[in-house]
Amino acid sequence: MTSVLDDSQALAGFSRLSVAMVITNPNSDDNPIVYINDAFERITGYQRSTVIGRNCRFLQGPETDQESVRQIRSAIEAGEDVTVDIVNYRSTGESFMNRLLIAPINGVNGKPVYFLGIQKELRDEELDRSHDETRLHLDTVCSRVSKDLGLIVSSLVDRGEDATPVNEEDRRKQLRMLDVLPRRLECLQFVYEEMKLADEQWNRDGVDLGSLLSRISHTIAHNEGRPGVRFVSLVEPLEVNLETAIRVALITFELVSNAFQHAFDGLDQGYLELRVNRLAAGGLRMTIADDGVGIPAKKAFPPPDSVGGRLVSALLEGLDATINVARGAAGTVVMIDVPVGFTDYRE
Repeated sequence: MTSVLDDSQALAGFSRLSVAMVITNPNSDDNPIVYINDAFERITGYQRSTVIGRNCRFLQGPETDQESVRQIRSAIEAGEDVTVDIVNYRSTGESFMNRLLIAPINGVNGKPVYFLGIQKELRDEELDRSHDETRLHLDTVCSRVSKDLGLIVSSLVDRGEDATPVNEEDRRKQLRMLDVLPRRLECLQFVYEEMKLADEQWNRDGVDLGSLLSRISHTIAHNEGRPGVRFVSLVEPLEVNLETAIRVALITFELVSNAFQHAFDGLDQGYLELRVNRLAAGGLRMTIADDGVGIPAKKAFPPPDSVGGRLVSALLEGLDATINVARGAAGTVVMIDVPVGFTDYRE
């Protein structure tokens, strides 16, 4: 067995079928759950509507080891990582052994804004192996997701917003940030699933950006589109590394979502296009164009006063990318150039 798993190997198991994820907010009373993924629902039998806002202790029961509970509590109070194998209970009352990894997601002041929990039900053949492939797999997944989630959180918070809320306005700010997290987490999951597909079908080290962005953009169009607005996606099959894929995917999510939400206010019809292509001089160009109401001439873009705008700015900086915004007689054209290299996997 190797001592280190790469991202491709680790994320191959992070699908809606195997690894559960839960996020809690330690800055609210009793550290309540603010997000769960589909796998959490499947493993525990609890639906989102019954767990959001509750502390995770409802998963405990008569056979839950209290020393493991103490370890979890101490780590959360100290803002540290912890890993335990703990007996939990499904909604039916059936017990199961759960390998649980918890990691803090720190804000700009270095204190936890959220805690990420990654969990995997341990089958009989895994119960006697405390340092096996399952532990290594989950350690790598937890580290990867913590890093990516930290990137999002650090971009969404203003200075001081990640502190413990002291008044109603602070609480409203945190609630607004919670509102925007779930869909961005789903965007990350698209990236992880594309990495899994690449590893299974092509034995590749990179992510097919064309396939990934097509999935993301058409999912947005399905969820946020409306009659009269036509959407076209023209994305070349470009393979990039995981870090680039995550950042470009999140930028695409932000800008395409923003266009659907704001570009066609008061209009019955419209046209929105996403185009991503390889540049002859190297790198890629993303163009998002619409024929809508346009961005006001004096308004900065990305807007620094919005969580999405701050996230896009941080992502662009991390890619060393450039952004140009053209305001025409009708609509807006946003053009982003990203200086990345590619691996041509096509035979």
